[in-house]
Amino acid sequence: MSELENCKGCGKLFVRVSSPYCPSCLKEQEKLFDMVYTYIRKQENRMSTVTQVHEATGVDLDWIYQWIREGRLKTAVFPNLGYPCRSCGRTIQNGTLCEHCRKNLEHDMQQEQTADSQTAAKGKTYHTEVK
Repeated sequence: MSELENCKGCGKLFVRVSSPYCPSCLKEQEKLFDMVYTYIRKQENRMSTVTQVHEATGVDLDWIYQWIREGRLKTAVFPNLGYPCRSCGRTIQNGTLCEHCRKNLEHDMQQEQTADSQTAAKGKTYHTEVK
């Protein structure tokens, strides 16, 4: 369903169908993507990091990170590309958390569940009336 919305990039009013960007901003983004993809497709640049791609092309880091998250830039083909973990900032290639932060979160959740179950077990008291 389409609706009127302001473009996330330039602020112009447009009819949104799927993307939060107007057609002219989408066209500009495609030009930037093509510039990045053309750069890393060259044999000598395939092992470039995101920072090196940014410095060589001038494309904003956030765009490059977004394209990796979306799967438009395949980390299987370009193994040094990645984006920061949302918790610690380590470079990752999928998901939102690195392995270390994910394990810490799982450990903390297990401890919380254990504490909750122990508290719930202690809280169950039955009273009976003796006659």
